[in-house]
Parts: sequence; C-alpha cells; structure tokens
Amino acid sequence: MSRPIDGHLARKRFGQNFLVDQNIIRKIIAAIAVKPGEPIVEIGPGLGALTAPLINAAGHLHVVEIDRDLIARLKEKYSAEQITIHEGDALKFDFGTLTQNAAGALKVVGNLPYNISTPLLFHLADYAAGVKEMTFMLQREVVDRMVADPDEEAYGRLGVMLQYRFHMAKLFDVPPGAFHPAPKVTSAIVRLIPKAASELDCRDEALLAKIVTAAFGQRRKTLRNTLKGILDDAGFTTLGINPGARGETLSLADFVRIANFCAVPA
Repeated sequence: MSRPIDGHLARKRFGQNFLVDQNIIRKIIAAIAVKPGEPIVEIGPGLGALTAPLINAAGHLHVVEIDRDLIARLKEKYSAEQITIHEGDALKFDFGTLTQNAAGALKVVGNLPYNISTPLLFHLADYAAGVKEMTFMLQREVVDRMVADPDEEAYGRLGVMLQYRFHMAKLFDVPPGAFHPAPKVTSAIVRLIPKAASELDCRDEALLAKIVTAAFGQRRKTLRNTLKGILDDAGFTTLGINPGARGETLSLADFVRIANFCAVPA
C-alpha cells in the first residue's frame, strides 16, 4: 500500500496519481500560459498541484472533481471568489455550461485519469466549438495514439477521430517519478486546439465515426472486408482507394472522402 501524501491516500478506483515534481509543474503552467481573467476549468485537481498556480494566474478557476475528500480540502483552502467546484464525474459533466459563458475562449486542463482517458477525450470533443485550447497530461501511449500518422503502429480510431476535431501536438514527457504514487508508465503533455468550422468538412460525423471504427475493428483485414456493406468495389474505384489496403494506410482526408461519398444527399 502506498503512503498517504498530505494526509490523503490515493484511490485506485479514481485512477489517482498526484503530481509532485515542482519543475514539471512549472513547465506545465508555462505551457498552459493562462492570462488574468481567462476562463479555465481543471479536470481532477487532486491535491492542487496545478490548482494554486492556475488560480494565481487566472484569478478564478472552475474545477471538476469526484472525490469528496478532495472537494472538502478545496473548499477549506479556497474562497468562492477563487474557485467554483463542480462535484461529480467528468465523464457526465456538461462542459457546455462553461463554454456558453466563455464565448469560445475556455481553456481546459487536467491530469486525466488513465482509466477513463479515452472516453473522456471523446466526451470533451463534443464541446470543442466552445473551447479555445485543451492541455492534458495523459499516459504517453495514449498521446502517441492521438498524434500518430498513417502507417504508424499507434495510428488508429482515437487519433483519426480526434485529429478531425483538433490540431494536436505532443509537448513533452513526464517520468513516473514526478508522481506519488509513481505510475508504472511514462506520461506526456498534449495540446489540443479545436479546428475552425471551415475545416470540419465531413457531411455526416456519425457516419465518419462508423467508418473509422469499422476500418480499425479488425486491423489485419482489408478495407474490402472491414467496410463491406458501407463501400463497394465501384465506390473504391471512384474514390481511387485500394480495397486491398488496410485501415491504417488511410489518411484522415481519405476517411472523410469515404464518409462524404457514402452520405445520403441532403
């Protein structure tokens, strides 16, 4: 069993690993570059490693936290003028309540729990239109999948769907020793900037998601097999896409072309 930190024992069910390295904390805060008065929300503030410097920089901070003990600590330490606490699961939180007031300027930050990182990223993508920028710490393997290019081993559904909605960049790695308790994996910082509406040229995003999921569902099978019932040989020929290729060879633009070709005319 790991030792408590600042009187709090990390809970495995919440995926808690607390950032304690001050140099890494300063580096993350510099990357976020929050300005006074800028609307910002932190997901999973934990013991407040990023919370205090974010409040100092912005003046006020929204946080989403599920752990009642940590919520109580936040309420003791900060005033209502400094912090607004949204109690509950980030996977169920309506970030639209914040983006509406932020007029597209909201920054979202957090050390995302490994156990819910992928579904949480997809949940946050639904609010991209109201967000200026997202900066997250995630398992390095997840970040590598997010920014991967076609034909790379890490390239898959997560990367394609997030790359459709965001411009993304991996900023730097964070070693296990920067946390308590130390995780068994290396983490990384990633920045996501929502794309402009003019860049989102897919006519049916639900169909795009269906096609991408099918293409990567059985990675060793060819597109002719994985997209059977979605795109026939004539369609492949029209689009100039080899039906004998596999999903990982297609670019985001290729997937969008397939989705637009298959979409029911408006």
